[in-house]
Amino acid sequence: MATILHLDSSITGDNSVSRILSRSIVERLANAGPGTEVIQRDLVAAPISHLTLDAFADPSVLDEFLAADTVVIGAPMYNFTIPTQLKSWLDRILVAGKTFRYTENGPEGLAGGKRVIIALARGGFYGADSPASALEHTETYLRGVFGFIGIEPEFVAADGIAIGPEQRETSLAQALGDTEKLAA
Repeated sequence: MATILHLDSSITGDNSVSRILSRSIVERLANAGPGTEVIQRDLVAAPISHLTLDAFADPSVLDEFLAADTVVIGAPMYNFTIPTQLKSWLDRILVAGKTFRYTENGPEGLAGGKRVIIALARGGFYGADSPASALEHTETYLRGVFGFIGIEPEFVAADGIAIGPEQRETSLAQALGDTEKLAA
């Protein structure tokens, strides 16, 4: 039986585009693999405390991550990067000797073989051709963090959602269409 760990980090509840997208991804993956177990973790409703030495010693979040075959993350862009709730979760899974190790040739990821799909929602446009591209620290950060532990994440993005209702609906429809391809 496959296990999907579903994480959401948006503070906007039912109005959240990243939550709509992550839910769609999880539903499609679960329907494609009957008997799939889904573990839901809402990082807003049940936040993980910011990193402290005592909190770092708690292995439960890391164990949950390592046990999952697929991880689906709803990640909105807040102030050009990820929400602090998601950063607190990442702080628990980036553990030397567990998900990466340092070698004479540089760091080596130890969590490869796991599928990570990230549902991004960004209020503006931050692509390479955009005047705001230098401010995009959500996808680049998550790509770097997961690459560091040996995982090449997949992304579904809805961009420009704060520009207006029509752009929001267009971006959401396009991104929901992209979620169909992930389960194929």
